[in-house]
Amino acid sequence: MIDLHSHTTASDGQHSPSELVALAAAAGVTALAVTDHDTVGGLAEAMEAAKAHGMELVPGIELSAFVLRHEVHILGHFVRPDDPELAGFSVRLRQEREQRMERMVARMKQLGFPISMRDVRAVAGNAQLGRPHLARVLVERGWCLDMKEAFDRFLGAGQDAWVERFKLDGADAIRLIHQAGGTATLAHPAGSKVERYEIEQLARAGLDGLEALHADENNPGVLEKYLGIAREFDLVPTGGSDFHGEALHPGRRPGNGTTPPENFARLRDRAASQR
Repeated sequence: MIDLHSHTTASDGQHSPSELVALAAAAGVTALAVTDHDTVGGLAEAMEAAKAHGMELVPGIELSAFVLRHEVHILGHFVRPDDPELAGFSVRLRQEREQRMERMVARMKQLGFPISMRDVRAVAGNAQLGRPHLARVLVERGWCLDMKEAFDRFLGAGQDAWVERFKLDGADAIRLIHQAGGTATLAHPAGSKVERYEIEQLARAGLDGLEALHADENNPGVLEKYLGIAREFDLVPTGGSDFHGEALHPGRRPGNGTTPPENFARLRDRAASQR
C-alpha cells in the first residue's frame, strides 16, 4: 500500500510526523510520502519514525503554484530535504505566510472580530501559518459554524479578509523540485479543476506525474479523463490519501488513495534521473 500524499503538524495536518507514520503503519501502508505545504520541516522526524516501523518514507513537499492564473498544487517526491534552495524557499514562504496572516488578522479586527496573532499561533503550534488556522479560531469562538463558512464568509478569494499570497509559477515549482532531486506531480487535478491545456503547459515544463488516483476521486468518467491525459503526456499516475487528520477530514485514513507499485517504480526511476 503506497500513499504518496499526506500532511503533518509541520503544515496544516492534525498529527505530528511520528503520529502520522504510526497511523499509516497501523493502516497497512508500506510506503508513505509526507508532503507538507511549502515546508520540509517535518521530514526528519517522519524519517526516524518510519525506520522504527519498517516503513519506507518518501521525502516530499507540496508547493502551491500557478499555471495560466489558475492555482494548482505540485507534489515533490524523493526530494533532498537539505537542498539549500528548497530549504531557503521554505524559510521565505514561512516569513511571507506570517506577514499575510498579520494582514488577515488586521482585516478581521476591522470587521469587528477581536482576534490576535497569538490566537492564531495557539491553534497552529509550530506549523506554518495558513488560512485554516484562522478559520479554526473563528469556529472555536463561535463566529462561524464550520471551516467552510469561515472561508465562504471571510477567508476565501475576494472575501473581506482575503489577502493575496505570493505566487510561484508552476514551471518554477517544477524546477525547484527537480533541482532538489525530486519528481514533480500535479496534485488532485479533478479537485482543483485543472484542464488538459493547463496540464500540457506543466508537462512542457517537465512535470513527471499526475495524481489521478487521489482519495476523493471516485467518478469513473473523471478518473478515465485524467488517466488519459497522463498517458497522452507520459505522466506517471499516482495516488494518495491527502490525509490531514480525522478531525479535518472525517472518514479519511492513510492509504485511502494508493499508487500501484509499478507506477511507484516509474516515479522512483524518474527521480534517479534528476540526480
